[in-house]
Amino acid sequence: MDLSTTYLGLSLPHPLMPGASPLVDDMDMVKRLEDAGAAAIVMHSLFEEQITGERAQTLHQIETHADSFSEAPSYFPDRPEVSVGPESYLEQIRRIKATVGVPIIGSLNGTTATGWLDYARMIQQAGADALELNFYVVATDPREQGHAVEQQALDILSKVKSSVTIPVAVKLSPFFCSFAHFASQLEDLGADGLVLFNRFYQPDIDVETLEVVPRLQLSDSSELLLRLRWLAILSGHLRASLAVTGGVHTAIDVIKAVMTGAHGVQLVSALLQHGPERLKTIREEMVRWMEEHEYHSLRQMQGSMNLTRCPDPAALERANYVRVLQSWRS
Repeated sequence: MDLSTTYLGLSLPHPLMPGASPLVDDMDMVKRLEDAGAAAIVMHSLFEEQITGERAQTLHQIETHADSFSEAPSYFPDRPEVSVGPESYLEQIRRIKATVGVPIIGSLNGTTATGWLDYARMIQQAGADALELNFYVVATDPREQGHAVEQQALDILSKVKSSVTIPVAVKLSPFFCSFAHFASQLEDLGADGLVLFNRFYQPDIDVETLEVVPRLQLSDSSELLLRLRWLAILSGHLRASLAVTGGVHTAIDVIKAVMTGAHGVQLVSALLQHGPERLKTIREEMVRWMEEHEYHSLRQMQGSMNLTRCPDPAALERANYVRVLQSWRS
């Protein structure tokens, strides 16, 4: 069975890969991911806060020693060997590249142009085969207009694309006013792929202590539906690669994503729950299903249920609103 696909210009034996997660922090886990057949490995995000935090710490260290001795202006105190900041992130990319033979996709998460360009280049120099820009933005200022949020993302993409030569994907939330138009703008500016969608982790409130409490809830297959809808809408209209992340837990989930247009399928929660070997299980189950349904290759089904080829496009365009509401039976 031919499961091969092309994602971000990378020729992959199949579309399954671990998405951005802490799994890549452990080299033994990275090897297990490769052994399980991961087609590529996505690094967890390097956050803008880590970049600016490290710069602030370095500046503080310089100023602290400014009057130590005559050579002070050129004195930099030794940095700790263990760091959770940008340098350890780049070093981890180098270690992973030296250990595994699959493509490595770096990830940057931020909201401004500060720090993105330098570290985009450094991630490329560290050996990453592609880069994922994770636009995780919550617009809380009522004075900030929607087009300004979109323009900020477009400006960042344009600057990053001009500074690196590796493929660049943009990881998005679904919360843009005209998502299809925005996706088209990103492609026009050179985005090699779109990743649908990042998950917004909702904090809870402790009413006794009056504190905000972080809550981490892993996804389930129900979260895939929104992603399927937008994959189907965008596929057939964009040339850029499309990837899905969030809600992929089974072989059928993968098949649905591919049928609606996905070139790459990222798994996180399924791997955190069941371990890296889940990748192999899902791939084997995909092959069995495709054989039973007389498919010969992944490309044969890729995009077969997108908006341009769907037998009922209106069901996707308006989410089949009336029919769904009338379908409920107690």
